[in-house]
Amino acid sequence: MSDIGTPLAEADYVCATAQELSEKRAAAKIAAGIDRRTLFQRRGRIILHSDLLVLTGWSDNGDLILARTDITAAETRFTHLYGRFLGGLLNAGQPLILNTTNASGNEVYLLINHRGSLETTDDGAWKKRIERWRSD
Repeated sequence: MSDIGTPLAEADYVCATAQELSEKRAAAKIAAGIDRRTLFQRRGRIILHSDLLVLTGWSDNGDLILARTDITAAETRFTHLYGRFLGGLLNAGQPLILNTTNASGNEVYLLINHRGSLETTDDGAWKKRIERWRSD
């Protein structure tokens, strides 16, 4: 990755695909009220480069690398897969959802710089950052 250049931004993330979240049983969702890692088992660094978005540690096969054209939407919102009960009552706990054309991560729920004690993330700032990047 060093030949890509200096990152525009980077942060820690935990995430799961919509498919992974839909497969979680009630017990996992209850446990997630205490520790989000129960639901979001993927973790690493999100790194924004001038022409790529990289999620390190995506799988045993390596990082998930997305070009601008691979991301079809970026939004922060609660859904039936991750709602207010889990994300906290404030909108600051909404996940960043990336819709992509990548088969291994076609809908990715991210918590970027998640602060569990406050149930806040940097997802709103990252949504804006990714939207600007996609439109460049």
